[in-house]
Amino acid sequence: SHGAVIQNLTADAGEAVEHRRAQEERSRAMAERMMGDGSGEVAFAGEAPLESQVYWWHDKYRPRKPKYFNRVHTGYEWNKYNQTHYDHDNPPPKTVQGYKFNIFYPDLIDKSKAPTYTIMPDGSKHGETCILRIHAGPPYEDIAFKVVNKEWEYASKKGFRCSFERGIFHL
Repeated sequence: SHGAVIQNLTADAGEAVEHRRAQEERSRAMAERMMGDGSGEVAFAGEAPLESQVYWWHDKYRPRKPKYFNRVHTGYEWNKYNQTHYDHDNPPPKTVQGYKFNIFYPDLIDKSKAPTYTIMPDGSKHGETCILRIHAGPPYEDIAFKVVNKEWEYASKKGFRCSFERGIFHL
């Protein structure tokens, strides 16, 4: 009798883990579809460390880092110098053109509040990089990425998007 109960509990736990894994896989597939075909893009996981924090809700919920799926878009910059010294057969070095961040928050307590982002200096020697910090709220810890410090294009025609839908923060 006890063996049957333990078997049932083990089977239930296994099904729950499998259900969670399938749910994460569906979320990732949806994010990939929303991000497009990925031509000229590579995976990006340049996560930056943050100072350790104690959250006011840490005793009620276990703080954890969100899962994410990010890409960096690279391409050629055809400025005057590169037009003079390079051509299409001998192109200039690729540069970062933009990023696509997809951060998953399936268990967010307050789903009415969208995650927010801030851009902070990272102390790099010439200011060539900065920290993009994303805050969502309990039970998730803040997450940060080191990105190239360039002026942002906020026009949707240029590809900017900042939305929070179905538990996924897109930036």
